[in-house]
Amino acid sequence: MKTIRNRLIVIGVLVALSVFYLFPREQTIRERGSDGAMRDVKVTRVPLKRGLDLQGGMHLALELDQAQRVSTDPARDIELALTVLRKRIDEFGVAEPLVQKSGDDRIVVELAGVTDPARAKAIVQKSAFLEFRITDETGALEKALPAIDRTLRELGIKGGAGATQPSAVQQLLGGDTAARGDSAQADTGPGILASLIQPGAMPGEYLVPESAYPRADSMLRLPEVQRVLPRNTVWRWGNAPLSQGVNAVRPLYVLEDRPIITGTSLVDAQAQLDPITSGPIVVFELDRAGARRFGAETGRHVGDYMAIILDDFVQGQPPVIQSRIDRRGQITLYNRSLQEAQDLALTLKAGALPVPLKIVEEVQVGASLGQDAIESGILAGIIGTVFVVFVMIAYYRMAGALAVSALAFYILLTLGGLAMLGATLTLPGLAGLVLSIGIAVDANVLIFERIREELELKKTVRLSVDEGFRNAMSAIIDSNVTTILTALFLFQFGTGPVRGFAVTLVIGIIASMITAIFVTRTFFMIWLQRRPDLQTLSI
Repeated sequence: MKTIRNRLIVIGVLVALSVFYLFPREQTIRERGSDGAMRDVKVTRVPLKRGLDLQGGMHLALELDQAQRVSTDPARDIELALTVLRKRIDEFGVAEPLVQKSGDDRIVVELAGVTDPARAKAIVQKSAFLEFRITDETGALEKALPAIDRTLRELGIKGGAGATQPSAVQQLLGGDTAARGDSAQADTGPGILASLIQPGAMPGEYLVPESAYPRADSMLRLPEVQRVLPRNTVWRWGNAPLSQGVNAVRPLYVLEDRPIITGTSLVDAQAQLDPITSGPIVVFELDRAGARRFGAETGRHVGDYMAIILDDFVQGQPPVIQSRIDRRGQITLYNRSLQEAQDLALTLKAGALPVPLKIVEEVQVGASLGQDAIESGILAGIIGTVFVVFVMIAYYRMAGALAVSALAFYILLTLGGLAMLGATLTLPGLAGLVLSIGIAVDANVLIFERIREELELKKTVRLSVDEGFRNAMSAIIDSNVTTILTALFLFQFGTGPVRGFAVTLVIGIIASMITAIFVTRTFFMIWLQRRPDLQTLSI
């Protein structure tokens, strides 16, 4: 009697713990408000979380984009990119995101419940490398233009009597260059680049017709031209064209080669609306070392123009440094929305990617598909359970009914275990749950067959039950341990859905062993205690 009471206490504790972890509770999550600020919001949630395939969202697989920037240490860059992406996704406000490394060269990102996939992809892929540079005050590009144009003429980009066929470089940069002949350009006249570039309104600014922007960019990137460009300077294009009368021009900025500061010194960035212009701005804050350096450099360059460069493009027109800037500053975003400012703020705050990432796999799941998956999974579980119940009771009669009674405890313990571990329930996880229902009664089948063998040897009912449970134990443990080992390998080397299946399967197997060996045995003990004169067993 004492043994049965102790067993019932243990079962009661397990049930209470499962109910405790499954009970809906109030949680505090971080959400971004309409003003761009992150705030804590209290919501009521069921602890058992739904995965991407059950509530909709997106799955991305990313790799380093070696075509844009070659990585000298891919393993280190993958780890850095993983850290940056985790920070960005946390700031993005997605509940329970999955950001993990898959293999040695791939990152898997799963964002459940995302309603704007395009925005999510932009945030994940954005490099967000920030720099502040002073514009060139020396007119270095104008001085270097004759040498640049001579280099272009030597490459065959020129007119003249001797030019009959356009060279390969000419064809790349615009075949019409050679076709214009002497009337377009002579060796002694304005060079091709000088004819495209006009000085702007501020030092270091030049304007190029928007239609000629791709061609001018291609010429400036030629290795031969790079060698004759002004020393101690770099050039960057504006991020958007400007209107000049009825024409559109693209600004080109010549800047000092040494940046005042980069985004690595950033500790915070928030999107706001400018109280004067009502336009979006990003207010940033620097760390101590960055603030000292920024303050010293801006104090030295009062009256000069400072370009704000993001991912190698100058953001808007460079402002004039009115006074020393220390720890805090702002970036004004022209013709941008507040949401774009919010996205820029969170990517700046999370840091820059060491190498750009490219999407190699993309799967989007709609919310309706997720609901269909839930309904299909529940239906499959109900049908599978009904068949298991029918077979067990029809074949093993009273003993089968005891095993079926333990199934309710099994399902409760499994779901409680998933909630306790904070596991995410996915569609493969539902499949693992349905599969483990069959595994749960499989242990009972081994036990019942052993009991039958003992009864055939003319042993008493109580002794047959004791021997049946004892003799079947080794087979149950062996089969379940091997299945758990297989599931652990799936968890270690698989990605999201496969890992979800593995987690559910392992927890289900552990719960099935508890119910088959402990709970069902307790039911047998209670039944036999109430029927001490039982001569045969309904099995």
